[in-house]
Formats: sequence, structure tokens, C-alpha cells
Amino acid sequence: MTPRTLVPDSALAGLREDLAGEVLVPDDPGCDGARTVFNGMIDRRPAVIARCATPEDVANAVLFARETGLPVAVRGGHAVAGTALDDGGPVVDLRRMHAVVADPENMTVRVGGGATMSHLDRACQPFHVAVTGGRASTTGVGGFTLGGGSGWLERRFGLACDHLLSAELVTAGGRHVHTDAEENPELFWALHGGGGNFGVVTSMTLRVHALPEFCFALLLFTPDAGPDVVRAYRDLMDAPAPDAVGGGVLCLTAPPAEFVPPELAGTRMCAVVVTYAGPEAELREAVAPLLALGPAATAVAVAEIPYAGFPCVLDDPPGQRNYWSAEYLDAFPDEAVEVFCARAEDMPVPTGTQHVVFPMGGRVARGPSEYPLPWRTAPWAVHPFGVWEDPADDERAIRWVRDVRAGVRPWAVGAVYLNFIGAEGADRVAAGLGAENARRPAEVKAAYDPGNVFRFNHDTAPAA
Repeated sequence: MTPRTLVPDSALAGLREDLAGEVLVPDDPGCDGARTVFNGMIDRRPAVIARCATPEDVANAVLFARETGLPVAVRGGHAVAGTALDDGGPVVDLRRMHAVVADPENMTVRVGGGATMSHLDRACQPFHVAVTGGRASTTGVGGFTLGGGSGWLERRFGLACDHLLSAELVTAGGRHVHTDAEENPELFWALHGGGGNFGVVTSMTLRVHALPEFCFALLLFTPDAGPDVVRAYRDLMDAPAPDAVGGGVLCLTAPPAEFVPPELAGTRMCAVVVTYAGPEAELREAVAPLLALGPAATAVAVAEIPYAGFPCVLDDPPGQRNYWSAEYLDAFPDEAVEVFCARAEDMPVPTGTQHVVFPMGGRVARGPSEYPLPWRTAPWAVHPFGVWEDPADDERAIRWVRDVRAGVRPWAVGAVYLNFIGAEGADRVAAGLGAENARRPAEVKAAYDPGNVFRFNHDTAPAA
């Protein structure tokens, strides 16, 4: 038997022979690095890591797991809950399968199951096309899209899953399946917000949109200006602002940077980030009321850049301790603004923590209504994003995130984007799918994974 695993050596030898990729077990060099995940709070030790290079590798790894009687964890990009690993079980690691091929003639892009947002954006940039991507460059495109896909460009283009045209999966039985609106339509429906528990997505095809120009504005204020700044941003977006305008307000620790006065680095600040899917002149016109706040700001930057260079601006470095959550709001009145700003006073500083409120609306709200995305029509979202390094801060950081949720709950719709939360229980998973969708995803799960082999994401149990 292989040390510290329940996997027979004969089965492991067969897997090594079957895979074009690499197989790692705990005693192998490089296994510790391969099992390290984005969230530093997670320290799990899988029995086997199958670093797959092809869809056939994925099928062989899934069949190996079935033969050994072990459930399968699937790893693509980052996940706050650490669901990409399981103690003592096998991991299907897709990160080698990160090829992205843009087809500007047909306005589509084919994305490998292990591709990150950085891979996607860099492949699309030469053709000046894009699809809504995540707010961090290390986000995995697969899990991001299958969970709904909320990002900087969502008000202009809609959620990422709205542009999912097809997907290739490996089922729990090791079978290769294609799904689109015509072929296996129930599975296709479930992949629009239902997450990745129905199979291992080895590739997907997305519709892209022309994005010849992209720019952003960043305004940094001291905390005392917070309520006025948040209200000004809210009023701008509720007017409503053009769909091309996105962004949000963030309370965060000011970084040491050229545009930040040295005496403010490491202190709590209030930042307004405005993104614009268009030229800088239009951005300045659309957000003139915010730019008028400039004299009160400690720093102001407006720039036109390639979109592929933007998602890394607010990256959360891997290896830090993370605890996130979110509430989607039916309104953001002055009282909610005051609560939001008051909770900023308690946030852990100096850390990588961000206290975020951002607008929805635009093409998100006008998108397809039939998918399991009950938070789609909420006009605002509050996203406490706890990030810190010292384990001694665990209790206060987690408590702060929970306090933020409790504070804004009077305005909450009850639904939540599952990609923004960790392990918060079955009720929150149900809130992510919507009460009206309680049965349908479970029936899809029963059809493709009746034994619940894939259960380490936000799990949908198979219908009985």
C-alpha cells in the first residue's frame, strides 16, 4: 500500500500507466506544492493528485477513483472553501489543461477546463474581444462560469454563464458528454449557475463581444469621507448609469504605491473603482459627479488600458487566509450606507481584507430569467472579503465578515452568488439556486452523478 493512503499499489500503477499527465502521491517530490491551495486556511492531504493533460486523463482518473471507492475532488482555479482537495481522496487536477483559443470570426472562445481568467483575457486581447470574467486574474474560468460568472464587465455584457454555448464533460461514470441548448439540455441548464457538481468540465465554448477600448478610474479617500463617497457612487449608479459603467466602492488597506501618500500606506481607506467598457472620454462624462469629488481625494487615477491587464489590479495573493461571504440587496438606502460604512471601522487593518459594495443591474438584470440564478435582479451586492496572514486573527476576521452580513440583512433578498461564499451550509446552497429550483438540479444530478461522487463543491444531492 502507498504510505498514508488507502490506494492499492496495483491501482496506482495502473493510473500512472494510463495518464499522459502526472500522478503524485504524498511521498512524491512536488506533491506538497501541488496540494497547496489559494486559501491558506486549508491544509488537506489528498491520497492521489492526477495532474491531467487530456480529457482522456480525466476519464481515467475518475474511473480510478470509482474503482477504489473514493469520492473525487476537482481542481481548476481558486476556491475560498478549499473544495478542490479532500483528505485521503483523489484529486482531478485540470490546471495543465489551460489552452484558450479565440475565434474572432465566429465571436467565440474555447476554454480548457483548467484555464484561469489570465489565460482567457490574454487570448482574447489581441482580437479586442472579451467576455465577462472574474475580478481576479487567478480565478478559474470553469468554476467561475458554472457558478454564474459575476465580474467587471457584467453590466455591459451580462453574466459569464449567459454566454456559455457548449461544454464537454466527463461524468461520474467516466463517460464523455457534450452539452448545449439542443443536446442534453437539462444538463446545459444546470451549468448556468448550478456549479460543477454534475461532472468534470474539460472544456467550454463561450460567446465573446467586441471590446475595442477599456478604461478605469480610481479615487482614494480617507475613511471620514466614506459615507459621502458611497452615497455619491450609489446615486450615480441608481440614476441609472450606462451599462458600460461598472466597478464598486471598496474599503481596504492602502497599499504602498506611487499614487498613495506615504503616511497613508497601511491605513484604512475608501476607494472608488469605476470600470468602463469604452473610451476614456466617455468614462469621464459618465462619472463626472464622482470625478468632481476629486479635490477631496488623496489620489485620483484615470487610465485607458488593455482589459487583460485590469483584473490583476486587485488580486488577492495566494496563500493568505481567506473567509468571504456576500448579501444581495433589494435597495441601498442611506441607512444601509451608514451600516456599510460603520462596519468598515471594524475591518482587520492592515490586511488584504476588502469591504466591497458593487452595483448589479444593466445586462445582468435583463439576462435570461430561466437559469438558477435568483440573485440576478438584485440591484446591489455587499461582499465582505476577509483576507489576512496571522492565524491569531482568524476569530476576529471571520466574526467581522459575519457581522457585515448581519448588518445589511434588513435589505437582503436572501439569494446569494455561490462563488462568493465558502462552506455556509445547505440552506445557503439552496439560497444560491433559488427555492423555485429546488428539485430540478437534483434531478440532473441524479441523471449524471447518482452516487454523488462529485460532492466537494457547493453540493446538490441527487434526487431520490
